[in-house]
Amino acid sequence: MVINTNIAADNSTSVLESSSAKLSKALQELSSGSKLNSASDNPAGMAVSMQLSAQSGDITAVQGDLSNATSFTQTQDGYLQQVSTALNQMSQLAVSAQDSTITGQDASLYNAEFQQLGSYIANVAEKEFNGVSLFAGSAMVVTIDTGVANNTWSMGTVNMGSTSAYAALSNGTENITTTSAAGTALAAVTDAINQLAQDRGTVGANETRLNYTSNQLAVEQTNVQAANSAISDVDVAQETTNYAQLAVLVQSGTAMLAQANALPQNALKLIMSL
Repeated sequence: MVINTNIAADNSTSVLESSSAKLSKALQELSSGSKLNSASDNPAGMAVSMQLSAQSGDITAVQGDLSNATSFTQTQDGYLQQVSTALNQMSQLAVSAQDSTITGQDASLYNAEFQQLGSYIANVAEKEFNGVSLFAGSAMVVTIDTGVANNTWSMGTVNMGSTSAYAALSNGTENITTTSAAGTALAAVTDAINQLAQDRGTVGANETRLNYTSNQLAVEQTNVQAANSAISDVDVAQETTNYAQLAVLVQSGTAMLAQANALPQNALKLIMSL
């Protein structure tokens, strides 16, 4: 029995401080939802988590690029669908203009519509998407992956401006004012329809490739986030159980420290009994 040094109180204090520190950490993790609230919590895990977070951000950015490229191709196809409708109408007009029973006046009316539809095709060839030409035939390079070699892809292009099949109709060269001219114009329209079929095939192939790549990145994003979650996110059920245990230890430690601090009083009572 000693007075100057209370070993029991020192031991109780040490245990209580340890339990209190662990309880404080459990509270921090439960309130933040993260196991990595400072670098000292898990230095290696923090480094890996930062890399996974950066990769996840890059994937999100690539998905944005792919979404824009998909919108670009969908806009292209929307215009080409209308061009298809226009070409079908021009084909019908050219066939009708070859009817020997129509008058010159009728042929002129057919030709007026024919020329307007050609002008429409010329106008479509100049359309843009966010300031970028849709049909100039310029190479469109799309980022399709993150941080690897060959992470870009060039989409197939459509060039309506300088393609002869479209130019013959859009520049007013062809007309259907006479039977013979209508026959020549019909051949030109047929060439344009064939070219349009190829161009829509190109646009469709582009969109299919973009969709597959986007789906692949969605799976990759999910897996990267799952890996990061395993490192950084708190298992609430486990941490709640841990918190309850630590809370009991802190309470019991506090009670035992009070008892340990009372032990020197026994020595004082012994002295006072002299």
